[in-house]
Amino acid sequence: MPRTTATIPNDLTALMEGAVKAGVFENKSDAIRHVLRDYFDEHETARTAAAVSLYADGEITLGTAARLAGVTRFEMRDILREEGVELRFGPEDMDAARDEIDTARNLE
Repeated sequence: MPRTTATIPNDLTALMEGAVKAGVFENKSDAIRHVLRDYFDEHETARTAAAVSLYADGEITLGTAARLAGVTRFEMRDILREEGVELRFGPEDMDAARDEIDTARNLE
């Protein structure tokens, strides 16, 4: 899992540390993961925009973009077209192919 560094205001840091001490979260990383998950769960537009941006930059595949956005591959394809993002067909390498296969296996 990649590491990310962030600057957090003192009051939010104090609340986070208090929540860890109170047993609300296991540790600071756990707290940050929960907050980010909750944010993206509550803000579907931001979640979709992030997935579109990553796909447009070539950082993720269509399947991964769909999973991150919480939509089907077909819905993601339509979203990308609406946003004017050119679709890429076929995986670029073996890692992308494996990612596509894993994503397809997890479709409901």
